[in-house]
Amino acid sequence: MMKTVNKDFWKALDEIIKTSEIVIDRPQGSVHPKYSDLIYPVDYGYLKDTSSMDGGGIDIWVGSETEKKLDAIICTVDSLKRDSEIKLLLGCNEEEKDKIYTLHNEKYMKGIMIKR
Repeated sequence: MMKTVNKDFWKALDEIIKTSEIVIDRPQGSVHPKYSDLIYPVDYGYLKDTSSMDGGGIDIWVGSETEKKLDAIICTVDSLKRDSEIKLLLGCNEEEKDKIYTLHNEKYMKGIMIKR
């Protein structure tokens, strides 16, 4: 039963991505608007017309791989904002995943990565 549930979870995320516009509002190398020491290591944005815990769209990291496949997510807890979120990793290679993981485990935010 667990394998079926896991498979359905990833299929549901695939469908949301497939039917959503990806908006990259923080390209690789850009600086966070509030925290000048935070530089985005990979393109970062959201899925338009979706919703997440922070009231914005579902967050997504878009890596440099040619095949844009969802193969990991990061679940985060931010003790400063007192919230949690899910962030999708689309087309990210292992180096990019490591950078994203590290970014989400600094200061007030802690995250776990779940690979497909």
